[in-house]
Amino acid sequence: MSFSYDKLKGRIIEKYGSQTAFAGALGVSTRTLSLKMNNRIYFAQDEITKAARLLDIDMTDIKSYFFTQNVQ
Repeated sequence: MSFSYDKLKGRIIEKYGSQTAFAGALGVSTRTLSLKMNNRIYFAQDEITKAARLLDIDMTDIKSYFFTQNVQ
C-alpha cells in the first residue's frame, strides 16, 4: 500500500520552504525524509505526531496528510 503525500509536501513548503529544512526540524536526514515521502519506508507514529505539531496540522486532519492512499 502506498500513500500520497502531496498535501503534506505542500504544507512542508508553506511552513519550512524546503523538505531539507523540515527534515532538520523533524530530526531526520534529508535522505530518510525522502524515503518516507516516496513510500520506501513508513513514518513512525511519533514522527507523525511531531510532524503534525511542527506543521500546525490539527490532529483531526492527520488522515488527509498521512493516510491518503494512492489511486492506481
